[in-house]
Amino acid sequence: MAKEVALAATLASARLLVIGDVMLDRYWFGDTSRISPEAPVPVVLIEHEDERLGGAANVARNAAALGAQVGMIGVIGDDEPGRAIGRQLAAIGVEARLEMDTGLATTVKLRILARRQQVLRIDMEGQPAIRALESKMEAVASMLLRYPVVALSDYGKGALRHVSSIISLAREAGKIVLVDPKGDDYTKYRGATILTPNRAELRSVVGAWHSESDLTGRAQELRRALMLHALLLTRSEEGMTLYTEGGALHIAAQAREVYDVSGAGDTVVATLGVMLAAGVPLHEAVHYANRAGGIVVGKLGTSTLTCAELLAVEA
Repeated sequence: MAKEVALAATLASARLLVIGDVMLDRYWFGDTSRISPEAPVPVVLIEHEDERLGGAANVARNAAALGAQVGMIGVIGDDEPGRAIGRQLAAIGVEARLEMDTGLATTVKLRILARRQQVLRIDMEGQPAIRALESKMEAVASMLLRYPVVALSDYGKGALRHVSSIISLAREAGKIVLVDPKGDDYTKYRGATILTPNRAELRSVVGAWHSESDLTGRAQELRRALMLHALLLTRSEEGMTLYTEGGALHIAAQAREVYDVSGAGDTVVATLGVMLAAGVPLHEAVHYANRAGGIVVGKLGTSTLTCAELLAVEA
């Protein structure tokens, strides 16, 4: 209990600014017992619904759940999902600057589940207008000074079209910049502090590796080319590997049943960012992030965890 109280007090001082693609994750839960006579698909009788913050908003949600002081910058549409995102962020105490784009449909991921198994996912999204992105940059400039760590959550939905400018602005202000990347062009992330790709994302950039030493060589070459302090590769059941100028540090995954990997990357980035903002050394922060990711994959959908859960893993 004493350790939990001490960690909670430490994290309460952490200040993390999250910027990126916000979205709303919706879940329709039901049961199925027959196939449709119209097509060879199951008929799902919906019994209840749920909605949760997704994308960059889920990073903010995870950071807030750990007790940190969180800021959020993103773009939403003038629609019901956008307003739902605003309400949920306000309810958990996140200082949100959500630029409204009247021509944009707020990104929504609707998942239909029957007997706790996903049957279908429906995505609704659009690309924000230049005017909304320019307003977002004004919000970045005004909020940046109050947060020592910035997490950029790129889901490829357009909110981080000016990511290079955001990184330059943050680094000039002396901020730690974490990037959860997307796509196969990482040059736009040059100059960030830490990049956190998963295996598939890194492979799309550096190519397939044939051994651990080959992977290390490719990861370190990319880290140096992008002028990163560190590259953190998340490896699912293989844990994580942190690449720095000092070498490669591998952290094994903690054995547990994997139920749903949705949002696990958001949890890793949020935990890493909060720990660094609280003054925890990088190597120790990565261990906490690894534990956090291992915990949320045992939960349904985009989920969070508490300090108590994070420390319970050590017991």
